[in-house]
Amino acid sequence: MNALGLAILTLALGHVFSNAVRTLPAMAADVLQRDLGLTADGLAALTGAFPAAFALAMLPVGVALDRYGVKPTALALLAIAAAGSLLGAAATGPWSMLAAQIVLGIGCSGMLMCPVTYAAKTMPPQRFGLWGGIIQAFGNTGMLLSASPLALLVDHAGWRSGYVACALLAAGAATAVALVVKEMRAAPQAPRSMLADVREVLALSLSRDIRGPVVIAFASFAAVLGVRGLWGGPWLMEVKDLARVPAGNVLLACTVALIIGPAVAGVLERRFQRHRSAILVAGHLGAAAVIGLIVAGGPLGWGVAADVVLLAAFGLLISAQVICFALVRAAVPPERVGRALSAMNMSFFGGAAVLQALSGLAASAGGIGAALLVFAVALTICSVAFLRLPGPR
Repeated sequence: MNALGLAILTLALGHVFSNAVRTLPAMAADVLQRDLGLTADGLAALTGAFPAAFALAMLPVGVALDRYGVKPTALALLAIAAAGSLLGAAATGPWSMLAAQIVLGIGCSGMLMCPVTYAAKTMPPQRFGLWGGIIQAFGNTGMLLSASPLALLVDHAGWRSGYVACALLAAGAATAVALVVKEMRAAPQAPRSMLADVREVLALSLSRDIRGPVVIAFASFAAVLGVRGLWGGPWLMEVKDLARVPAGNVLLACTVALIIGPAVAGVLERRFQRHRSAILVAGHLGAAAVIGLIVAGGPLGWGVAADVVLLAAFGLLISAQVICFALVRAAVPPERVGRALSAMNMSFFGGAAVLQALSGLAASAGGIGAALLVFAVALTICSVAFLRLPGPR
């Protein structure tokens, strides 16, 4: 691997951390509720603070990536993320855990954007789609840590140890970035205020250039976080009556698919660029259908093997979301790529915050199956809207 590829993967270690820490509640939901005095919908609302803070932080992060560079932005965010993990480990009630989730959301806000922006600014557009998939695939290995390994850790040392382990991971990633990544010189720009830069990020998110990817992104990552990061564990443990470690083993199927899927999607995007929008929509509609089948399997009494297959299929199909990054990269010049990608990432995590809150309400009214169906409906609506909106194809 050349130095550029090594630098990109080193920056992606932050994305590994982000995926591990934000999916931690899926394998510790019951003990988190017990120790923090929360209901199921309360836990959903509390953990929803993570994507909400993440989405808001994308405004300054997008500006910082273009104005100050990738390396200093990554180091600052990793320090914040490590502090958030330690706050999570020390949480004693809902309010202290809420503070931890907010700090973690801010710290993780650029963990994907840092390697993606670095790749976008150093690689030709025709190679960016493939590398976008590689970054996402590598980063999704963090979910491996929050499946069976975390289940074992929670059973033997408690959920707080999971947050301590994540803090150590963030510190290791920061050390690697400091040693490996070489900062690129930022292109000279006319003097302008931070407020003007923030306004540009907001304007980009509503612009015709990237409106379509922004809309489908609203439901895309929300579904990943909802199925793999929050409700997948409770569904397997409470509806399918699995113990924590066996549930973690089942979730590994989804995790492995989420690691393989982005790389496959990146290859498909590069080979079938004229049809990449069709691949994107087909993946999201297919993921919505799979969620519906998972929920149907509860009353129909389908065995655990069906959940393994369906969760793996969900992970592969939803991984088409990496095509959103290629669509946005192709729509803007290099000097605006950090802002444009951050504008879309705001939608990824803003949607996650909104839909996670809605899923909590659905869970309190109709159970975990109703919570999962929130994401299936959102995927369908946003996919249809994508097809009807102008934007990069």
